[in-house]
Amino acid sequence: MPLRGIWWWICCRHGFTLLGRDYGQKEEEEESFEMKSPDVPICSRQGPLGAGVSQPVRASNGSDRLLNASEEKHSLITQPDKVTSKDDQDAIVKGWLQREVSSGVKTPWSKMKKFWFVLTPDSLDYYSGNEKASKRLGTLVLTSLCSVIWPCKQSYKETGYWNVTVYGRKHCFRLYTEHLNEAVHWVCAIQKVIDSKAPLETPTQLLIKDIDEHYLNHETVDEIYKLNPILCYTKSPLYAPLLPFTYRSEDHPTHNVKGYTALRDEAVKIFNSLQQLENLRDPVPLMQGVLQTCLDLQPLRDEVYCQVIKQTTDPPEPGSLTDLRYWQLLTCMSCTYLPSPSVLKFLQTHLQRTCDRYPNTEMEKYATFIVSSLEKTKQREFVPSYEEITVLINRQELTCTVYYPGAGACKVSITSHTTAEELVQELIAKLNLSTSNNIYALYEKNNQYEQALSKACIVADTLTSLSFKEKGFESRWRLYFKVYCYLDTEDIPKDSLEYSFLFEQAHESMIRGYLPTNEDTLQSLAALRLQFLNGDFSPHAPFPRLEELFPMYILHSRILASSKPSVNCKTSCPGFHKGLFSSALPNGLWNNSSVKQKAEESQKFKGRMKEEGANMMSAIVEKWKLLQSMERTEVMTTYLSIVKQWSGFGSTLFDIDFYMSSSGSFSQRLWLGVSASSLCLYKQGEMEPFENITYSQITSFDVSDSSTFKVTVGDKDMIFETTKVDEITHLINTYLMCITNENCFSKSSHNVASDNPCEPV
Repeated sequence: MPLRGIWWWICCRHGFTLLGRDYGQKEEEEESFEMKSPDVPICSRQGPLGAGVSQPVRASNGSDRLLNASEEKHSLITQPDKVTSKDDQDAIVKGWLQREVSSGVKTPWSKMKKFWFVLTPDSLDYYSGNEKASKRLGTLVLTSLCSVIWPCKQSYKETGYWNVTVYGRKHCFRLYTEHLNEAVHWVCAIQKVIDSKAPLETPTQLLIKDIDEHYLNHETVDEIYKLNPILCYTKSPLYAPLLPFTYRSEDHPTHNVKGYTALRDEAVKIFNSLQQLENLRDPVPLMQGVLQTCLDLQPLRDEVYCQVIKQTTDPPEPGSLTDLRYWQLLTCMSCTYLPSPSVLKFLQTHLQRTCDRYPNTEMEKYATFIVSSLEKTKQREFVPSYEEITVLINRQELTCTVYYPGAGACKVSITSHTTAEELVQELIAKLNLSTSNNIYALYEKNNQYEQALSKACIVADTLTSLSFKEKGFESRWRLYFKVYCYLDTEDIPKDSLEYSFLFEQAHESMIRGYLPTNEDTLQSLAALRLQFLNGDFSPHAPFPRLEELFPMYILHSRILASSKPSVNCKTSCPGFHKGLFSSALPNGLWNNSSVKQKAEESQKFKGRMKEEGANMMSAIVEKWKLLQSMERTEVMTTYLSIVKQWSGFGSTLFDIDFYMSSSGSFSQRLWLGVSASSLCLYKQGEMEPFENITYSQITSFDVSDSSTFKVTVGDKDMIFETTKVDEITHLINTYLMCITNENCFSKSSHNVASDNPCEPV
């Protein structure tokens, strides 16, 4: 019988101790582990359970024993490889490779030295030479957990050598060669050996399989837990992961950014952190840290689930605060990400077992809550915020405030699983908008920016994201609910909230510069806004800021034109309305000027802005005085009747750069209007479109990248560049769905914005 077969037969026949390999042994604490082999019948003294595994312990002297090649496998169980002893001795690849050799402790430098390397079906060995009598200097045993890294071009540029790195459990071979094809040959051969190995499994994995097989037999499951302390709560630290991880020092691309170490080390660190939860007065920051690590390092999620399951199994004081800390963390985990199917089933068995053993307790309540959460949880983009964790550990819902046009707001309760689509439907019902034919959406919004949320977006994620953004911006970020696209702007009752939405969103477009009309009309609209806010004129009435009444780009353009008429500046175009007035000044305005001159010009510009602003406000107030006795409903009706004179009313405008390949490939800065029936192209500031493309005319619609999309109409290819490609495609897709859907005006099918990418027409 081959040596490997003898070793496995002894292990299976007589049992061997697991997880005591590195840390010394305590005989009274250990049970033997007996494997079931399909080839060797076993009469286990433990009956049908098959395994008894103790908690790993460390020797009293605290020292680790060095492992030889065979000891390297003691914590990982695999089926015997079906390779003969003769094949084991056959070399797959042989050759000279360079390896770094340290000169010693006193002179800590390293140099390259040649060794003779031999790859076999089981190991990578290196020798002092290629003669038969040469001494073997080292061995790296190859298992399914080993990894090999492809040659790095950067390393070649720096050293002149192509590197091959092989990771084992205890050792890492960094090898070098001057030839790329030789390096690639070694990598492919080593990877082929690794791939040929049967998957290694830890005792915890094997026990999870046993529990899965006998989960309907409660007595057998209880016996498995009783005979295997590794599955149960421990006060001792963990010195090895419960699940296997690839032997590699750089397991994740975020390591260099966030300072993570190897997954095996991170797994052990997390368990030590979990044990600190028991004594913390405020456990939320530590819980956030654990959740963030698992969100960054996806392979750790199953491991941490197993660790928390272990710590909530047979605790010394069930239901105590220290025990509930683990249940609280498990609750947060279940609302953030799911484990793999095998660990999920293990978790579900654990939760059911807890409910059966501890009825009418806090543990049962947490277990029931977790079961419900697991059915709804999807992958989160952010870990729960401090506020969310605070309500989760009390099994409560999170309250959030959603704003809507007209300075309105309402508080709604959400869970960690509530999507934007679900919240929109709730708001539609709560605000009595169920009869509306228009489509609504949630936005993240501040004074300068807004972005519609996809319907599958987790609202709790958005709230966390907004809290991060507020740290970098002065203006406050909010969840905002409003009309996403208009399908009906005529048949809206004037006394309804929807009519108010129409009025408020029309005014918002006007002050942002997206209403092409003359200055006198804009002043009249601003006066109507004052009448709506304050009623009849009074010198004591509160005056909003001018930028809340009138598009400021007009004043910017006027001042710049009078200061330097020859300046060709984006701000001279209607539609430029971003940021403060200082950001509107072109660099060319102050070219070849001293710092002092620049400061003077800036001060002069501010003075002109203040003067022009005062004059504009005076003109608006004079028009306001003419609106005496006009009621709010009449104000809204008058305002909207003026705005509707523009043919593009109801469409959403986007700033785009436009190219047309069939017309000599020219470029223009334009507006793209997306409406229920067509796409319209406007020269910025002009009321009528120079191109109106109905959806039926579009031959194809293609998104090239994150900033470019192409619309083909007949033989014309129209290319658009914009930062809002996703928003435009989602909006077009929503309109297309309504056109193609016979029931698009039924309230069950169109109240929420579409989330599917736009497909070619």
